[in-house]
Amino acid sequence: MFDRTNCQKFGAVAAVAQGLATAVAPRLSARLGSKLVEQNYENAGGLEPRPGYLRQLRALGVGMAAAGVAGLLLEAAADDGENE
Repeated sequence: MFDRTNCQKFGAVAAVAQGLATAVAPRLSARLGSKLVEQNYENAGGLEPRPGYLRQLRALGVGMAAAGVAGLLLEAAADDGENE
């Protein structure tokens, strides 16, 4: 059902989706990270992300989406090479 190629394609699609979500809404991503930290630390809910951090998150999201697209393209090229 899930062979190596399908798992790699799924991982690449997941990276594209996560990257786009982070690039489009970095504040939402920061809020999710804050919620995860909040479970283990006191007063973490009051943390407010700085504009520089949001820019870094947006850049990270763009990079993650680009890496996912590159992974999909490499898998497609490998599939074409095997079919010839």
